[in-house]
Amino acid sequence: MQELLIPIFCDIDEFCKAYEEYCKTHLLSDGIEVNKIFPKSSMNLSEVMTIVIYFHLSQYRNFKWYYKTHICTHLKDYFPKRVSYNRFIELMKSALIPLLLYTLKHSVGKCTGISFIDSTTIDVCDSHRIGSHKVFKDIAQRGKSSTGWFYGFKLHLVINDKGEILSFCLTSGNVDDRNPKVLEFLSGELFGKLFGDRGYLSQKAFKALFEKGVTLVTKLKKNMKNKLMDVYDKLLLRKRAIIESVNDFLKNICQIEHSRHRSLHNFMVNLIAGIAAYSFLPNKPSLNIDKGNLLI
Repeated sequence: MQELLIPIFCDIDEFCKAYEEYCKTHLLSDGIEVNKIFPKSSMNLSEVMTIVIYFHLSQYRNFKWYYKTHICTHLKDYFPKRVSYNRFIELMKSALIPLLLYTLKHSVGKCTGISFIDSTTIDVCDSHRIGSHKVFKDIAQRGKSSTGWFYGFKLHLVINDKGEILSFCLTSGNVDDRNPKVLEFLSGELFGKLFGDRGYLSQKAFKALFEKGVTLVTKLKKNMKNKLMDVYDKLLLRKRAIIESVNDFLKNICQIEHSRHRSLHNFMVNLIAGIAAYSFLPNKPSLNIDKGNLLI
């Protein structure tokens, strides 16, 4: 994955230049200095964001070991003005907002008219340690998924048929997938058909999305009367598992989930950087379909 390092840095550096220029011209204070946007340091914002995102493509499981071993040893020529590990952790917190803006602007795909929606759990601790957990106290909540009860958050995703993430939303674990605010946010740029599992089966949700030009397609429950469905929609509904593959990539390759967080900022940076890193993966789950030739 080291061949991706330079393209990632170049892309982020172009964004950071535009971001800093925008802040200078739009913030209330005229002529604001860059170090007020990002802490004064020998490392600049683009280097910090690159290191954070590249971690999720490096196959390291521990960020401290990754920074001290990989960045400070193997990649020291790429980052000659690197700071200490403790200082870098402080800089990461200040990179949260630009990292989120970069992900929303440059790391999402375009709607093709065929979209898939699902949510995945983000556990923050083992269910036996909920009572003693302090980092996300009063923020994380108990929730129930198809695999059982959990404690943490939900990541709601919408992807296209190419496996690209179109929009995402993070909620506490007890928020229903059919929550109107969540669906409204996720479907902001969508059109065409939106395929989901039975958890999204709701007449109210269908009407709300239909008014926005989006048709929600889900399977029926066993106790419901069968309805006629377009053959093409029925075949695409069988392909809904593609979003499960994306969730698997995010968790097991981009490592958006672990239980070693020490602060909310650290958690958010790790999650958003993982989503941004996913956009750089060369081989994403994809249907490779054609409306005239859909493989069953």
